[in-house]
Amino acid sequence: MKVLTVYYTMHGHTLRMAEAVLEGVGSVDGVSPVLRRVAEFDAVNKIIDNDEVARRIREEQKETPVCSLDDLSEADGILFGTPTRYGNMTAQMKQLFDSTASLWQKGALEGKPAGVFTSTATTHGGQETTLISMMIPLLHLGMILSGVPYSVPEMLHTEARGGTPYGATTMSGPDGALQPTQEDLAIARSLGRRVAELALKLRG
Repeated sequence: MKVLTVYYTMHGHTLRMAEAVLEGVGSVDGVSPVLRRVAEFDAVNKIIDNDEVARRIREEQKETPVCSLDDLSEADGILFGTPTRYGNMTAQMKQLFDSTASLWQKGALEGKPAGVFTSTATTHGGQETTLISMMIPLLHLGMILSGVPYSVPEMLHTEARGGTPYGATTMSGPDGALQPTQEDLAIARSLGRRVAELALKLRG
């Protein structure tokens, strides 16, 4: 049984979250974690060429395969992660969603569990709106959504960090200097584990 984690990142924050999600998936016996990245746009690659941090992150993930429709179809559960762009998912992630018409026609993703995670620059930078907007196409595809329950200890807080019932989140800071907190990563691992456990129950 395979559970897929698909992410887009530019400065590495969503990648760190994806790695934690992958750990959570891998902690479930009988489930194989699979990691894929979303394809970058040529125009954005030109911007990355002039950004030292983004170039380093691009190099770090060059061995991670780009997600294909076959990857989505073959997975028993899928987690999607993207930074926020003005309270919504990135255009790169939306392009992946928009490419799934053939899967939608065949019902290839129906009944599979899904989870979502994101990174924003600021506390109120659109964490919840991004996650909810990602859920809409997944519902059209017939997927079964999983959030993060408040029984996860790291969820109950009033600190300036991530964690929503809609999915795992973190903050990068306006200049990208912040990294996911240990609590953010724990929530991401919990989400990955939860989707993997649901996949076992639904597809086992």
